[in-house]
Amino acid sequence: MTIETHSPGVLSPAQRSAPSLENAIGHALMIGLSLICIFPIYWMILTSLRPENRIFSTALWPDAASLDNYAYAISAIPMARMLVNTFIVSAIVTAIQLLTGILAGYAFSRWRFRGSAFLFGAIALTWLVPLQVVMIPNYLLVARLGMIDTLGALILPHFASAFAIMLMAQSMRAFPGEVVEAARMDGANNAHILWQVIVPNLRGAIASLAILIFISTWNEYFWPLLLTRKAEHSVVQIGLQMFITEEGTQWGPLMAASTMASLPILLIYLVLQRQVIGSFMKSGLR
Repeated sequence: MTIETHSPGVLSPAQRSAPSLENAIGHALMIGLSLICIFPIYWMILTSLRPENRIFSTALWPDAASLDNYAYAISAIPMARMLVNTFIVSAIVTAIQLLTGILAGYAFSRWRFRGSAFLFGAIALTWLVPLQVVMIPNYLLVARLGMIDTLGALILPHFASAFAIMLMAQSMRAFPGEVVEAARMDGANNAHILWQVIVPNLRGAIASLAILIFISTWNEYFWPLLLTRKAEHSVVQIGLQMFITEEGTQWGPLMAASTMASLPILLIYLVLQRQVIGSFMKSGLR
């Protein structure tokens, strides 16, 4: 009888093949899930390129591609103006919420004052309040300020975000206190510590938060629907709804407009994806 022995540092063929099989299965699953996620976007673009008489075709490749739907969408609604309005509102809201979130997060994470825990809990509770509860009070406030049908009305209620404050506070609490104390011993004040020590080291978390805020504001529908009266003062989500009427849905122009509305989000993610992935890798699942 022969007994096979292996030295402690040498793996058997079965042991070497096991990780390879697991990696292959894992990659196959990830590829399958990626295709499932990407397919609706591909189908949207595909439908936007089809002529009207081929709009319900089930072919996976356009046999007669056309840009007529894009031309109609641009001419039917002020698409360019709506995209610009949406970008302006989303960019300003993102910048303001990042600023207030960073400042409030630093205060809650580094300062100890009476009632800080209660105030932080109260801010966290506002995150649980649905938009429909505060929509009418906010509308009355904006109406009294004479801001109906303006871009300022779409920005004003979003000056602060409970989610942004909570995320920044938790990220700054996880920041090494020794680094902060060392900077303080070197004579740095709070502004220097925040903007030159903490913020540069939280680029990933800030980029992730910026994408979430921007996408949330970009996709906002009910608040602009309540405030805007003219298409020129509205945002792209209201423009998409204009292709859905009682007579039916104009699927070709709707998909063309949806494709144009999705491009800025995809470009922003492509620019910031390295910071986002780095943030997830450092923070794990917390």
